[in-house]
Amino acid sequence: MSSREFFDQDASARASWRLAVLMGANSRTYKFALGEALLEFARHGRDAVPLAEFAAAYSMGLVRHLAEAPQASQATEWGENDFLTLAGRESAATLDVGRATEQLVAAAVRSMPSMVMQKFHNLRGDSTVPHTFYELTGTGRQRVVRLTPDLLRLARSEQAAGLAAELGARWSIVESSFAAGIGRSLIEDGVTIDLETLTLTDKRRRRSVAGVVPATAGFQHGRCLLCDGVLAPGEDIAVDHVFPFSLMRRFGSVGSWHGPDLDTLWNLAPAHATCNATKSDRLPTRAELARLAARNDALMHSPHPLRRTLQLSLKSALPGRNIPTWPEFLDSVQSSI
Repeated sequence: MSSREFFDQDASARASWRLAVLMGANSRTYKFALGEALLEFARHGRDAVPLAEFAAAYSMGLVRHLAEAPQASQATEWGENDFLTLAGRESAATLDVGRATEQLVAAAVRSMPSMVMQKFHNLRGDSTVPHTFYELTGTGRQRVVRLTPDLLRLARSEQAAGLAAELGARWSIVESSFAAGIGRSLIEDGVTIDLETLTLTDKRRRRSVAGVVPATAGFQHGRCLLCDGVLAPGEDIAVDHVFPFSLMRRFGSVGSWHGPDLDTLWNLAPAHATCNATKSDRLPTRAELARLAARNDALMHSPHPLRRTLQLSLKSALPGRNIPTWPEFLDSVQSSI
């Protein structure tokens, strides 16, 4: 699925935001800190924020995360003047007082305009997202981050909480892939699911990476896979086995199940708890399969490790055959029942 196809499924500022946050390449986590600050200021109705004030919020978010996990690929060499190098030096003082130090804010003010603020709207290749969420105006100390009407509406929409959770989950996933000793296993093996806690975990170390719902809901445009309605704040959300897991037990009682593992990411999707309960153990409809295929295809265009997890499912799906598309894969599962 191309970025254009993903956008066309929703054709809104929400889809543009998700393209920027969920499907861009990540060698560092700057875009997540920027996105977090954008949502926070927009949530409070701020349409113009002095760059220094914005840089302080951006820096504080990065420092908090830097205290817990690496914020860049282990292959990245940091220079003495690299912003993450300075953030590391200023981390203790910043966390001590609960606000970014003057030195850190000044470094962010210098680096953000020519770095993360130029790249946030960019996708792989030369394309950009269809909507923009800010612009930088003015010069010198008078520079101001102006938030667009699209961002202000987004931050106060029914999906605002979900967008913030998706950003947090993506940030955690990328951090985990950067962590020493974890990155290689995530890239080679993908993630597995802890169904008791509904979290994605590293297969080798069983370390929690992110919740299944916030990690995947954005690739469904924040909608229930079963009814296609919005997953709204306050609603009970379940993780549905699109092909019911009971199939594996049912076939096992009379012979064996020859299909793929139904307890893995490709077959798990956020849904309203009421829709999930009503569906029970029935087989998916054609519309649900189409939505699942589109969701999985979108996941395949996200960075590691979710992409790798889905690649491994496809690779082992039909031994002796070329790797199928998601519609072909799902049709083969349906026909094996």
